[in-house]
Amino acid sequence: MQTVETTSFGVISRIESSNPRTPYQHQVEAFRNLGVINKNNKYSTLVVLPTGGGKTYTASTWLLKNAIDKKIKVLWLAHRTMLLDQALESFRKFAYLENLPSVPNFTYRVVSGAPHHDKTIHIEPTDNLLVISKDSIGRNLDRLDVWLENESRLFLVVDEAHHSTAKTYRRVIQYVREKVEDVKILGLTATPTRTSESEQGLLAKIFTDGVNSDGIAVNNELGIAYSVSLQDLINRRILSKPIQKIFYTEEKFTDLSLDEINNIMQLDVLPDSIADKMAGNANRNRFIVNKYFEDAELYGPTIVFATNIIHAISLCKLFNENGRIADYVVSSIKDSATGASISKEENERKIKEYQDGTLKVLVNVNILTEGVDLPQTKTVFLARPTTSTILMTQMIGRALRGPAAGGTEEAYIVSFVDDWNENIMWVNPETIFNGDNEFRETEYNNLTKNIRSIAISKIEEFAKILDSQVDTSELEKVDFMQRIPVGMYVFQYTTENEGDVQCQVIVYDNSMEAYATMLNDMPYLLEEYDLTDVEHPTDEILDELEARCFESYFNNYMIPPYRRSDVINIIRYFCQKDNAPKFYKFEQVDRSRLDIKKIAQHIYDQDMGARAQDEYLDNLWDSQDEEIIKLFFGRKAYFLKQVDVEILKIRRPDIYDQLDNNVKYGKRNLDELPLKQIEEVDPMYAKRLREGVYFAAKQPNGQYKCAICGRTSRVKSVFQVDHIKAMNNGGKSVPENLQLLCRKCNTIKSDKE
Repeated sequence: MQTVETTSFGVISRIESSNPRTPYQHQVEAFRNLGVINKNNKYSTLVVLPTGGGKTYTASTWLLKNAIDKKIKVLWLAHRTMLLDQALESFRKFAYLENLPSVPNFTYRVVSGAPHHDKTIHIEPTDNLLVISKDSIGRNLDRLDVWLENESRLFLVVDEAHHSTAKTYRRVIQYVREKVEDVKILGLTATPTRTSESEQGLLAKIFTDGVNSDGIAVNNELGIAYSVSLQDLINRRILSKPIQKIFYTEEKFTDLSLDEINNIMQLDVLPDSIADKMAGNANRNRFIVNKYFEDAELYGPTIVFATNIIHAISLCKLFNENGRIADYVVSSIKDSATGASISKEENERKIKEYQDGTLKVLVNVNILTEGVDLPQTKTVFLARPTTSTILMTQMIGRALRGPAAGGTEEAYIVSFVDDWNENIMWVNPETIFNGDNEFRETEYNNLTKNIRSIAISKIEEFAKILDSQVDTSELEKVDFMQRIPVGMYVFQYTTENEGDVQCQVIVYDNSMEAYATMLNDMPYLLEEYDLTDVEHPTDEILDELEARCFESYFNNYMIPPYRRSDVINIIRYFCQKDNAPKFYKFEQVDRSRLDIKKIAQHIYDQDMGARAQDEYLDNLWDSQDEEIIKLFFGRKAYFLKQVDVEILKIRRPDIYDQLDNNVKYGKRNLDELPLKQIEEVDPMYAKRLREGVYFAAKQPNGQYKCAICGRTSRVKSVFQVDHIKAMNNGGKSVPENLQLLCRKCNTIKSDKE
């Protein structure tokens, strides 16, 4: 039978000469520290090198000598095809005699869903180096059995290890640890800490071993064998000296909806609605391209970061009006606006043309941020903003290859700043170069960002109050201090397309216990839905889970109201991390300074006239000492409206007890309504009905019991309250006609009806 050659597996032979590349000082230091920790039989540690610091070279060179040459297998995990290819190329390129003195060759296999890679079913026991995508192996863990059989030692590498908190990575790590006695885990990253403490905590559970400043192996909070700062590499000329240029486009994106503001603050990528506005802005696009041509010789080879495919095409067209100097590369993910996608081969061809100098400008969308080696790049144009410190670090890192690393002495970081009316806290490139804090938000900035997230929720209240079609009387009845959040869950999860979603779930007095109970029960609920090993549930399942959580833990009479998107985001996070997100209490916020009732009482007691009241409130709003008011309320109009509401409560306390009735409605007995309708009419009675059903189904051992199949569990959300006799058949919502059913029995019963 005819055979064809494939690059997906094969044998790499030793290069019988010396490696011409001399490692840099920081790489030698990393080798030394890895040697220290490698004396342990097993460990899990990080190597932290900034973008451009040579993570792949450092790891592959060290592993050739300390694993492959000693006939210890290496499992290299990554989440992108390009990272897999880059890892294999590094092992091939540096397989010199000095790194492999004992073995003349070794076998490799690259596995992923890409057409040019192998499949998990072809993994052989003789493979020395297995480079594999985390999703391919995560779905087929048992395919590792034949490869791991009889192995007592193994090196496991997690490339871009800040992604390793995802459930699939952790499942692979746990599986390998169960199969092999001594597993040595090496995580590679430029960004070891996310912007939230909870992510750092999850990383610390995986990477537990490090090397201290005295060169001694230790167990510490976050195990790091070696790290070097961005500034250190700049000082050593390994990375370029960054020169920042800022151009103000004077284009306005101030007319944002609340959803758009929320999406921008929560997503590392721009929502399509905003990206399309920017992409279609001809004046802005022309401004960007003109700035390049004003100093084309100075900027040299340039990478432009665009918002989406439409934006990339538009910019390329302008760059190429006087000859083809630019092209664009994009992720293989389809663009939501156009449905277009670019193949890996097409991207590689264009990148090679840029490397060869045929192209002077490479416009890209969501691809040239991790693991791509383009040392000739002298300039990056940031034609899209970001709220992500990590993404900003990766973008500017494309131009930071210094003269000692075959790059340029100086790198130009060119930012294009639009008018957003201060609605969005964009990351400034300058913050990336702040020494040891390069990957961390400051405590103040985190607090400020969180408070601004709260302000958005208050603006949503304001929007409802201004909308005459929305009844806000119940909202306005609630004491304003009860509407000040007690804290928030701050977390980040990764989508199936490896996009990072940042979330802030605002928690009030009336919902704090509900969230805590839900998160405590979440593992059991996911088990009930067979989601224990699922990282990305379908939208249909998420909708069903959210409805179950609402019924079990929340209710319609919570003011401020429950938001289903918050619970869905928490479920997504839990599915991925197997852990509750971090809860931040607002102990740093002086709630008393936000007490509108006190402000209103002062105005009333002083009997202020309109002019005096306006002056007093203007001074409060503009005062630096009371900046918390401006941060919290977001918009002055909302602040003034709330003061008016509280003054009215003081002057006319009866006003909120009045109801305008100009319609005479028909009447129906409460027990003739479904539970959800009862909840709208009399939420406390509905709650008593539900709790009564749970109480009746509770067993002496504290577990609840399904009325049909007898299944038991201590978790409420595993069950549903249902009618024994359906309401369509004359059944009523009364205690004697309500029962507790498990999900399966309720589905079968519903199907029969």
